[in-house]
Amino acid sequence: MLNCRLCRGISYFCKMLSQLSRPWISPVIPEKSSNLRKNPCFSFQENQFLYSTRPAHVAKTLLGETNLSLDSQTTTRISRIARNEAQDALFDYLHCTRSLHFTDAEHMSKNSPAFLQNLLSKVESEQGTGRSVSRFLRYHPINEFEPFFESLGLKPSEISPLLPRDLMFLSDDDLMLENFHVLCNYGIPRSKIGKMYKEERELFRYDHGALGSKLQAYEEMGLSKPVVIKLVTCSPSLLISGVNGDFIQVLEGLKGMGIENDWIWENLSDKNTYHWSRMLGMLGFLNEMGCSKKDFGRLIRKSPSFLLDDSGRKIYVLTAMLLKLGLGMNEILGLLLQYPRILAGNFAKNLWQAVHFLYEIGMETNDIAKIVRSHPHVMGLCSLKKPQRVLSKLNFGWEKLCDIIKEDPHQLNKFALRSKINLAEINGDDGTYLLEKTAFLLNLGFVENSDEMTKALKQFRGRGDQLQERFDCLVNAGLDYHDVSNMIRMAPPVLNQSKDVIETKIDYLLNRLGYPLQSLVAFPTYLCYDIERINLRFSMYSWLKEKGAAKPMLALSTILACSEKRFLRYLVSLHPEGPEVWEKLKKSSSLG
Repeated sequence: MLNCRLCRGISYFCKMLSQLSRPWISPVIPEKSSNLRKNPCFSFQENQFLYSTRPAHVAKTLLGETNLSLDSQTTTRISRIARNEAQDALFDYLHCTRSLHFTDAEHMSKNSPAFLQNLLSKVESEQGTGRSVSRFLRYHPINEFEPFFESLGLKPSEISPLLPRDLMFLSDDDLMLENFHVLCNYGIPRSKIGKMYKEERELFRYDHGALGSKLQAYEEMGLSKPVVIKLVTCSPSLLISGVNGDFIQVLEGLKGMGIENDWIWENLSDKNTYHWSRMLGMLGFLNEMGCSKKDFGRLIRKSPSFLLDDSGRKIYVLTAMLLKLGLGMNEILGLLLQYPRILAGNFAKNLWQAVHFLYEIGMETNDIAKIVRSHPHVMGLCSLKKPQRVLSKLNFGWEKLCDIIKEDPHQLNKFALRSKINLAEINGDDGTYLLEKTAFLLNLGFVENSDEMTKALKQFRGRGDQLQERFDCLVNAGLDYHDVSNMIRMAPPVLNQSKDVIETKIDYLLNRLGYPLQSLVAFPTYLCYDIERINLRFSMYSWLKEKGAAKPMLALSTILACSEKRFLRYLVSLHPEGPEVWEKLKKSSSLG
């Protein structure tokens, strides 16, 4: 510990000496500096630090008017250095002073920005920030649970209720720390453990060896470690008590339909909460309705949200409503199989609102049932206005409105839709085209009637089934369903390309460039660049790597996203022969 402090002290002293050589930084002696020398036990709050940045007018005098841009650049640089020094000081305190494990201290110091900002607000000078923060921590011990929980992915607003009332040092809760390390060593990302702690604190009170044995029990069921990690991250309740019996039965039910364990890993999201007992009840209910294993397997492969997204509760409400309309069990089952996204998002709620709307304007139950049988996608697509508001703006009565909707159910959305989307001319095939496209976006999590939805409808080109095919192409390539959803939100033009083009670019990425598939998650825009640009840039990059001038596996964005001017400046110019080679590559590319 002494060596650690000594090394950091020497490093810090060298930094201070280098700072003293800069013309815009000078020693500032506070009024009470004499007291500082006489009495080392001074009040930290009452004294200024030994070094500070000169005021702007002094810097202007030293550097001159023409060098003001230099001063602004230096301020930005010092700000970054100040943050890094504060992180180092916090790490020093946690590891050297409080004896926390090196990895824990490092992760906490680098992944608790809100706590660090609060800490810096108590330091009055950017110069010598590391020294100032170290001095503050020496006399003001912190509640270590605050940066700990923040570094685990929790928001500052979520942390306060979780703080122990009678503890402030992590080492005082050795049982919690031990179980935390069990999860880390198993491979669970630290950024996900905060959610697990928030939902199931009991996990962190297990005796020695208990938590590890529970994780191992799921592996003994035939689940791979990545599947177990995804499972317990999304559903930490699985680690409470013994192996969850409902989960086992759901797993066996899925296997009976030909769905392997990896399907769960691919489709679970840590943003959702999963109720395995509810899912098990849903499987039994569909079996009683006469749904075969083959049909149900096909249904949830097409739309995983049917089972996973709280559908275990919605199906009972939806079935009861359809039974009241006069539909038989076979008809309801047929609707579920034909429209598997009927339980996703707000579809079922919107369908109920549409039924209520038609009833309010006086449509007969039999006629409502006919529309539900033939056009459920129209009725469940978006929420509708109140019947009174619609009728108040029409120059004809509800009888004619009923006739119009019965003749063409698409007109329901023309008159009653709450959306900002212009559907004034909706009819026939054009209406179906727009509705299917909107349904696809709703299934991805876009909020109906929102500005985001309106913008997305303009950005995405193609029919709903075409967009779905391109989306499925990315998932089938091996990407997580939720990662693909985030990717196309970041880069909508990805889905404006044909399936063949997407497959070609993925194959080029994996087999020609040697990059992992997961690199697309961080930079989905790769798929938007034409293959000529990709080939040209990476040919140059490969040459630079062969010459030892460029690092291996640079980020895709570093190579593709920058302009040609920046590419020349920061990559091509790394080697003296680079510009010449670049021109040759460009010439051969244009000739080809």
